[in-house]
Amino acid sequence: MKTARVAFSGAIHSATPHAEGLQLADGRVLAEDRVVWLPPVEVGTVIALGLNYDDHVKELAKELTVSTQDEPLVFFKGRGSLIGHRGQTRRPAGVQFMHYECELAVVIGQTARHVKRVDALQHVAGYTVCNDYAVRDYLENWYRPNLRVKNRDGGTVLGPWFVPAAEVPDPHALELRTFVNGQLRQQGRTSNMVNDIPALIEYLSEFMTLQAGDVILTGTPDGVVNVNVGDEVVCEIDGIGSLHNTLVGDEAFGR
Repeated sequence: MKTARVAFSGAIHSATPHAEGLQLADGRVLAEDRVVWLPPVEVGTVIALGLNYDDHVKELAKELTVSTQDEPLVFFKGRGSLIGHRGQTRRPAGVQFMHYECELAVVIGQTARHVKRVDALQHVAGYTVCNDYAVRDYLENWYRPNLRVKNRDGGTVLGPWFVPAAEVPDPHALELRTFVNGQLRQQGRTSNMVNDIPALIEYLSEFMTLQAGDVILTGTPDGVVNVNVGDEVVCEIDGIGSLHNTLVGDEAFGR
């Protein structure tokens, strides 16, 4: 069963899908816009992958010195970067190129250390959708994204639903899509990952302990384009969910 975490009437609630929006654990049924959506799980460490789709590497080939034979490009994100479904993300004034990244997010369900790829999926609790924005103006090195590019407050959107692993027969057979103001701008398949989920868990757990609640953001396919203040960005993944976000200007944050 898909689940969400929302804030309503001064409390945090677990919720499930309902024909009229969502249903809280206490039985109340609410429209989606009556609650504040939170990331659907209590997140631990956020581990993000860059350049993990073949087509995206090709899209950026002229600007890269990295090959797909290198080790995975991994970086960390603070929990302050996370917001939920229907949230607002700030687009700083003066920025020339800020883009979305639709990603499958993997939620770890149990401690993983020195896990072999054949056993890796046993350590996955489930999945959700991520939109991981990047401000390309601030990029200093394509191979090592810096903090201003990938760790911005409110720049990583998760949700709306957490989907248990048992309900996703093959996480490498999913289609990803991004719509900007209703127009399809990005489309890809999880089968095109350079490093698949078992490979990532094996790689990461070799040198760090993964804990329940840790989230792995598995990268994005090609098709990233600039987005502007007022744009609504919707990231969809088959069977996982449709994640909505709106870009706002500095004034919405008092800046």
